[in-house]
Amino acid sequence: MAQSSNGSGPWLAFLVGGLIVAVAVIGYFVYAGRQAAPDLGSSVDINLSVPKPPPMPEGPKLPDAPIPVPK
Repeated sequence: MAQSSNGSGPWLAFLVGGLIVAVAVIGYFVYAGRQAAPDLGSSVDINLSVPKPPPMPEGPKLPDAPIPVPK
């Protein structure tokens, strides 16, 4: 008489089957999406008009360096 095992065999087969189905569905959508996409060309022309920023204000003047004293 054959013994039935209550191990992880059926659950493992169920998970592997689910993964195979998921990969097949994702593959179908990726392949079908490439077929249905219209040909938009390979170049894009973008023209942006950006206003010039205002000029920077003058910063504070640096003080003159001290003259070294001879020893």
